Amino acid sequence: MDLLTSISAKDIVDILIVSYVIYKLILLVRGTRAIQLMKGILVVVITWVFSIWFQLSTLQWMMNQTFTFGVLGVIIIFQPELRRALEQLGRGKLFSRSSTEEDQDVNKRISEVIRAANYLAKRKIGALIVFEKETGLTDYVESGIAIESKISAELLINIFIPNTPLHDGAVIIRQGQLMAAGCYLPLSENPFISKELGTRHRAAIGMSEVSDGMCIIVSEETGQISLTMNGHIVRDIKEESLIAKLFEELKPKAKTNEKNPFLKWRGRSNG
Repeated sequence: MDLLTSISAKDIVDILIVSYVIYKLILLVRGTRAIQLMKGILVVVITWVFSIWFQLSTLQWMMNQTFTFGVLGVIIIFQPELRRALEQLGRGKLFSRSSTEEDQDVNKRISEVIRAANYLAKRKIGALIVFEKETGLTDYVESGIAIESKISAELLINIFIPNTPLHDGAVIIRQGQLMAAGCYLPLSENPFISKELGTRHRAAIGMSEVSDGMCIIVSEETGQISLTMNGHIVRDIKEESLIAKLFEELKPKAKTNEKNPFLKWRGRSNG
C-alpha cells in the first residue's frame, strides 16, 4: 500500500509516455529485419545478466566489450530504421497516422487483389483469397507455405497459375501482407449449400463460418467472382459492390454500417 501511495501522478504520466514511445517504436520496426536484430540484442543482454549472476568473469568481460562497441554497431545496423524514424518524426508521423493514409493503404491492398481477381476470372483460373480480420488465422497460415510479402496483383496471379507448386489452396492476407499460400481451409458442412459449388467455394464458406474473415473466390468453371462472409456467399458479385464491401470491412475502426448495401447478409441464400 505504501508503494502505491508513493507513486505520484507525475510518475504515472512518465510511465505512460515511455510505454507509448516503446509501443510506437515496436510498430515502426515490426515486419522489418530490425525485429531479428533486436532478438539478437536481447540474447546478448540475457547472457550478460547470466555472467554477472554466476560471476563468470571472462564471459562478463566479453559482454562488456560487446556493449562498449555495440552502440556504434547498433547505429550502423539500424541505420535504415533510424533514418525512417527521424524522417517520420520530422513530418510529425511517428506518433500519429492520419485516417487518409490508412484509407490509402486499404485502397492499395484492395486494388491489387481486385486486379488479380479480374485477371484470373477472365481466364477462368480458380483462386481463393482470404482476408484476416479480428479472428486470428495463424493455424491456417501455418498449414501453407510462408511468403510474408507485400501484396501485389502479379504475385497473386503467379501463385494461382495452374500446375505451379502453390496454386492449390488458399492465400491468406493479414493487413497489408500476404502471409502464406497453399493454405488448407475447413470445408463447410452446411447441407443447404448449392450442389453447384465445388471444394473451393465450400472452403471459403467454411472459413467464414469459423472466423470473421472474408474470402474472395474465383471459379475456374464459370470465371465468376464470389464473396463469403458470416457463413454466407454472394455469387457473381459485381466489382463495385465487392470493392465497397471490402473497403467497409477492412478500413481501420470501421464500425458503422448504416449505408452498407450488404446489411442483409444473413438473409442471402447460399445458393
